[in-house]
Amino acid sequence: MSEQNQYTEDNIRSLDWKEHIRMRPGMYIGKLGDGSSPDDGIYILLKEVIDNCIDEFVMGSGKTIEVTIKDKTVSVRDYGRGIPLGKVIDVVSKMNTGGKYDSLAFKKSVGLNGVGTKAVNALSNYFRVESVRDDKQKAAEFSGGNLVLEEDVVETTKRKGTKVTFIPDEAIFKNYKFRNEYVIKMLKNYCYLNTGLTIIYNGEKFYSDNGLKDLLDENIAVEDMMYPIIHLLGDDIEVAITHSKSQYSEEYHSFVNGQNTTQGGTHLVAFREAIVKTIREFYNKGFEPSDIRKSIVSAVSVKVMEPVFESQTKTKLGSTDMGSDPGMPSVRTFVNDFIKNKLDNFLHKNPETADLLLRKILQAERERKELSGIRKLAKDRAKKSSLHNKKLRDCRVHLPDIKNPRYLESTLFITEGDSASGSITKSRDVNTQAVFSLRGKPLNSYGMTKKIVYENEEFNLLQAALDIEDDMENLRYNNIVIATDADVDGMHIRLLLITFFLQFFPELIKEGHLYILQTPLFRVRNKKETIYCYSDEERRDAIEKLKPKPEITRFKGLGEISPDEFKNFIGETIRLDPIMMDKNTSVEQLLSFYMGKNTPDRQEFIINNLKVELDTVEAN
Repeated sequence: MSEQNQYTEDNIRSLDWKEHIRMRPGMYIGKLGDGSSPDDGIYILLKEVIDNCIDEFVMGSGKTIEVTIKDKTVSVRDYGRGIPLGKVIDVVSKMNTGGKYDSLAFKKSVGLNGVGTKAVNALSNYFRVESVRDDKQKAAEFSGGNLVLEEDVVETTKRKGTKVTFIPDEAIFKNYKFRNEYVIKMLKNYCYLNTGLTIIYNGEKFYSDNGLKDLLDENIAVEDMMYPIIHLLGDDIEVAITHSKSQYSEEYHSFVNGQNTTQGGTHLVAFREAIVKTIREFYNKGFEPSDIRKSIVSAVSVKVMEPVFESQTKTKLGSTDMGSDPGMPSVRTFVNDFIKNKLDNFLHKNPETADLLLRKILQAERERKELSGIRKLAKDRAKKSSLHNKKLRDCRVHLPDIKNPRYLESTLFITEGDSASGSITKSRDVNTQAVFSLRGKPLNSYGMTKKIVYENEEFNLLQAALDIEDDMENLRYNNIVIATDADVDGMHIRLLLITFFLQFFPELIKEGHLYILQTPLFRVRNKKETIYCYSDEERRDAIEKLKPKPEITRFKGLGEISPDEFKNFIGETIRLDPIMMDKNTSVEQLLSFYMGKNTPDRQEFIINNLKVELDTVEAN
């Protein structure tokens, strides 16, 4: 037996808790990322710390949480009971240390002080915890999970509670930055789910009086609602429902014990089923489920005792029962009974809403029948092509593969032309990165009906590749990245694709799945070092760094970048710009301005905002 294959006691080693977390961070916080995606690890770190503050609020202690993020430093302060001073170090650095296992309220809690703050501690290069109780304070500081400073207990006049400050470790989270939009969305969700809680973020106050009703108000404009929001409350369940006038697909916001279950789970399956069953019985008509749920915009939140999630990041509920105590119903029965009772009563009491809802269902039915012939043709086409979707170079891991630790990394690049597709295809990670290649410019789909998605081969194949025809449940990729050249044509293709998604699948954008790939404009190098630059400013800095006479290359298109180089832009250091929707922007107005027929408004806007850029010649 060769030397290297020896298997003796010396080969066995036990990792200590922090080594394990640092070696396998994905097990604890999902994917790493740089902050351009809402499910990146840095936001999970923030969430884990806030979860403990929420648990205090649930116990009736501390109605305010203060969150401050300055550059890369995060601090979270609650006014709960404060960690018992003798256990401050243990709670943030010893696995499975926590004190929240016995009360009924905590059986429906999420923080449990088990793993969360330990993972934050292990993955931060600076971590400080302060606890104030009975006018005394105890604090400790760590780096990478190692204790570097333990302060003695001191007298203090500060209000009781806990403060955690941390800086995520740049060796693990590369080039990261916190995006305000994602942080605010997360904090607002906490307020919707915990009415009476105030969260102050960098001086801005967030508060909710009406729970999930406020959440829907935030996500859909009043003029786009088919009828006013139906808001139903019960023990351990809350629901808000409306239908959109313009949106084609279904949109759900689902929560369990305050966790945003972005992947849904047993409670969401039960909710979708219950809606159909109740509405069928109320109107006494056997409507198609898809007609009832088409264009629905809704939110559902349940509290389950000791919930079982399908992954550490708690994005999908696996529990089939509301709790382990005898006599507790299944999740399905509980949700079904609640909707059956409350929604049925509501529709009886509000005939106007019932009438508008019926109108919406009948409209959906008409549209479906109009589409059915063409849909069948398209499906047959898609079947043939899915056996060989010539535009798609698929990857191995997809978003529904929740058991795979890399499921959140699944990415589809939409590229223009064969040369760019070729470079990406050769340099991509075949496990998590797929490529969809466009032929020329896609169709301008503004103002068109869903029919066009089936008639246009390119759109039909793209829809088939994403698997989102009926709903978002089956979405195959977590990140959809538009990868076009940084020239006028590339910009135009971006616009046309964004128009397509805004028009037919806006929730892809709302839920933060759509991005634009930033590609370098210049390469600056000397014999020792190569720097890729994404702006003129970066180019100037690189020339300064590599002087006296570096070689400067300008990339005109993606096809010019060799596969070996491309690897650098779509690997760990990938730069993505998320496409975000502002609630205040009417999609209809936006699209008609930019993508409608050439209006005088747009011509005027272009003339008024036209800027001439002069190329400056630099003296050598």
